[in-house]
Amino acid sequence: MTRITGEEDDPRVVPGPALACRALSCRAGGRTIIEDLTLELAPAERVALMGPSGSGKTTLLTTLAGLLPPAGGRVLVRGVPLDEQPELRAELALVFQSYGLLSLLTAAENVEVALRAAGRTPREAMRLAAEALERVGVSKFAAHLVEELSGGQQQRVAVARALALRPRVLLADEPTAEQDAGHRTVVLDELLAVTGDGTTLVIATHDPEVAERCDRVIELRTIARRRSESRP
Repeated sequence: MTRITGEEDDPRVVPGPALACRALSCRAGGRTIIEDLTLELAPAERVALMGPSGSGKTTLLTTLAGLLPPAGGRVLVRGVPLDEQPELRAELALVFQSYGLLSLLTAAENVEVALRAAGRTPREAMRLAAEALERVGVSKFAAHLVEELSGGQQQRVAVARALALRPRVLLADEPTAEQDAGHRTVVLDELLAVTGDGTTLVIATHDPEVAERCDRVIELRTIARRRSESRP
């Protein structure tokens, strides 16, 4: 079971949040991971989500993205409950820790498919996909099947897909974990840049340098683990 600590009252959380949750509870693996969490994320805010493995970062991001139904409470997009208007999921994009790419498609096709599903024309999808792949340094692998790419390259394709969608809220689960130093900087710079257009960014990370570049850090702590460690 996890509680949030720290910065719920940060003054940068302004009225009219881009994304919020109210009394949110999440379950995974037959147990409660997140319990009674209330949180507001402001437009253009950069938020780092930190905590030990098993504290619920991935579960929380997946629930906020509308891909996992809450065990309790609600997720709201611009004040509207997501369960009442599921079409609002189109305003959210999630970079999966496992990338979530289709292995039988090329890097470019993975991005284009997402854009076509979002209503872009084939020509627009091709243009936006090419631009996004260029931004994260994988344009030369555009015609390669995903299964031909390294883990780091696949991760950058997943980031490119989220960037190309230009969502209102971008949620990223450990998006720099597979990157070397140079590509890590490129990926992080491009993710942080989306807030310049008003997009809210939430990054789950173990990297303190990533957290330092965000406006706010939210820490999830596993209560059961803390209690176990405190025993003599």
